[in-house]
Amino acid sequence: MRRHVENPERESLGILALFLLWVLALMLLSASARGEEKQEQKPVTAVADQKKSSAQPSKKPAKAAEAPAVSEQEPDEQVTLSRFVLISIPDRQLALVDDGKVVKTYPIAVGADDTPSPEGDFTIISRVSNPSWTHKGKVVAPGKNNPVGSRWIGLSLKGYGIHGTNAPRSIGKAASHGCFRLGKKDVEELFTLVRVGDTVAVRSERDELVAQVFGGTSGEVQVASATVASADAGQD
Repeated sequence: MRRHVENPERESLGILALFLLWVLALMLLSASARGEEKQEQKPVTAVADQKKSSAQPSKKPAKAAEAPAVSEQEPDEQVTLSRFVLISIPDRQLALVDDGKVVKTYPIAVGADDTPSPEGDFTIISRVSNPSWTHKGKVVAPGKNNPVGSRWIGLSLKGYGIHGTNAPRSIGKAASHGCFRLGKKDVEELFTLVRVGDTVAVRSERDELVAQVFGGTSGEVQVASATVASADAGQD
C-alpha cells in the first residue's frame, strides 16, 4: 500500500530546518567547549605569575638585610654608658661614674715615661683579693712586699690592671710599668664598687669626657666605642 504525500515540498523544508538547527547546535557546543578550555588555562597562568612575583621580592629583603650590617660598623657611632670607670692620665685620677653621676674619685699612679699606660676603652675581666705577683719567673706571695698590693682588678688588655702598691709614695706620679696604682684603702674600696664587665675608659688627654667628670661639668657622659689593641706588659 503506497503512502500518500500531500505536500512533499513542505516536508523537505522541515528536514532542512532540522538539519540547520542540528548544525547550529554543534557550533554552539564547540564554541562553549573552547571557552571552557580557555577558562581552565587561566588559573595555570595566574599560578605561574604568582610564583614569579613571589620569587622576585626574595632578592630585595636580602639587600635590605645587608644595610644594617654596614651601619653597625660606623666608627663614629656614640655609645652612652650609664656606668664606667674613667682614668685621666694627665690628671692622674680615676673616677667611678654610675647613672651619669660621679660616685668617687681617687688619686692614682700611672705609667712612667718609658713604660706609659695604654689609652683606650677596656673591660674589667677579673677581680682578685690578695693576689700573688709573678714577674720573669719570680713569684711574690701576698703581703706587704707584694708590688700589686692587696687587690688586683684585671683589664681586657693583657698584663694591665688597676691594683694596690707597696710604694704608696708613688701615688700621683708617673711611676708604674703601665698599670694604675691606688693606695691600699682606695683600691680596697674601689674593689667593692666595680664589677666584671664594667668599662674602663683611659684618656691620655683632657678631652670633653675628662672635663665632664673631673672638671665638675654636669650632664650625661658619652664614651665613643673603640677597638682595643693587644699588648703585653708587666703587672705593675
